[in-house]
Amino acid sequence: MRRAGLVIGSVLIGVILVAAVVSVFWTPVDPSLVVPAERLQGPSLHHLLGTDGFGADIASRLLVGARIGLLVGVVSVVIAAGLGVPWGIASAMLNRPWSRVASRASDLLYAFPALLLAIILAAAVGGSTLTGMIAIGVSTVPVFARITRSATWQVMSQDYVLAARSSGISSWGIARSHVLPNIAPLIGVQASVSYGMAILAEAALSYLGLATPATVPTWGRMLRDSQTYLFNSPVQTLWPGLAIAAAVMGFTLLGDGLRDFLDPRLRELR
Repeated sequence: MRRAGLVIGSVLIGVILVAAVVSVFWTPVDPSLVVPAERLQGPSLHHLLGTDGFGADIASRLLVGARIGLLVGVVSVVIAAGLGVPWGIASAMLNRPWSRVASRASDLLYAFPALLLAIILAAAVGGSTLTGMIAIGVSTVPVFARITRSATWQVMSQDYVLAARSSGISSWGIARSHVLPNIAPLIGVQASVSYGMAILAEAALSYLGLATPATVPTWGRMLRDSQTYLFNSPVQTLWPGLAIAAAVMGFTLLGDGLRDFLDPRLRELR
């Protein structure tokens, strides 16, 4: 039971990953094929999950949407961690004036809701998959910076770090040899949670038309297109909604399970 969340999260992520990989090589029907005569059909052997309001195959578009969501999550988390982790370490290890400047800058960005900041960036630059990835990644940088800064302060207060300083090891050497190895599990947990939030943010941006173009199937775009037929064919909204919920839940449960597994104190309590 202690690892139930970790197992469930891993299974959900595994299913989405398999769907994304399969979509690279095969889809039941061409996801860009539109057949108006077959619009709003129910599940069948030809269309496993039916068709949408344009006559496109829902199952094929769901598979491609999984690939886009995972790609956006990877790139945005890499951007967020690549900028936020050094920022947090530097703000904790720099001299006091510079540390305060870095900390206040992080707090200022953190005051903006991540999704709102992503919408502002995407609206300013223009809607595209690359813009969505950059916007989501930049908006998540303050989260990684704050967590890294707090964890670095805890590591820097340890006796072995004081011994390393007294032996003449540089700040860079301490960050590389002592800080990063000790905060890596925490960063991994945050990366898992941020991955799920990135998928949710991409769906929101696609729904608003500020991320992936309309020609590329995404879960958020599928939700937007299906809202017109919400009362006539609610199943169209069900499938992309379930996909988004499964992805976010999977990565959240994985992050929570990793935290419990990697933290010996929580492991002993459970």
